[in-house]
Amino acid sequence: MSSLGEARHELHRIAVHVVARTRIEATGRLSLRVTPGGFGTPELGSDGRRVRVSGGHLVVESDAEGAASMRSTAIHGASLAQLAAFADVDLTETIDVGHDTPPLGDVDARIALDGAAAAEVAGWFADTAAVLDTVVASLSPLAAPTLPRLWPEHFDVAIEAQATAERRVNLGGSPGDGSSDEPYLYVGPWTADRPGDPDFWNAPYGAMRTRSQLAADPAGIVAAGAAFLLDGYQRLR
Repeated sequence: MSSLGEARHELHRIAVHVVARTRIEATGRLSLRVTPGGFGTPELGSDGRRVRVSGGHLVVESDAEGAASMRSTAIHGASLAQLAAFADVDLTETIDVGHDTPPLGDVDARIALDGAAAAEVAGWFADTAAVLDTVVASLSPLAAPTLPRLWPEHFDVAIEAQATAERRVNLGGSPGDGSSDEPYLYVGPWTADRPGDPDFWNAPYGAMRTRSQLAADPAGIVAAGAAFLLDGYQRLR
């Protein structure tokens, strides 16, 4: 496994079993957000508490009136049990965020996290969020797009949009997975329809473009990525 793949594996595990777990325990909901330097929860309550990963650190912060605080701990060298204790979550409670839920594993084993690879994952999430902002700004209100959410099961960032009354579609990006070690953007129709040029639809779930393919476009990753997602969306119209 590449250093990016190893970092992605560890961060996915932390995203589910520490970060998402804090939101599940507080609200019963599990989706996360792209946050500075990585990913994390929305505010979890009236005290403004958030738990997030920034680069190679786990951050717990609060905007409680008169008691605002922020503290962090390094992920590299820590165990999952130590990170859970830092975030004040209970690893003994079983959670399931879907069929791609990573195993809990040895909660006392020390985590090895390459800082550069962790920054690469965070950078791709930031690029994906910028792409989705551009896409949403270009969609008709009738598309009724959702806010971008990071889904801990798949460890990807996506929106949903309505293409037609019968066709809804996911538009998003992944830092890589079992099908691609390279980060990619994707168009995932909810139906089996694949209108237009069949060469566009190059993945079992719809269409994808890798980071290197997007980076080769002179327009840059964000502009090229937005154009790709909008192209896929328009094909479904």
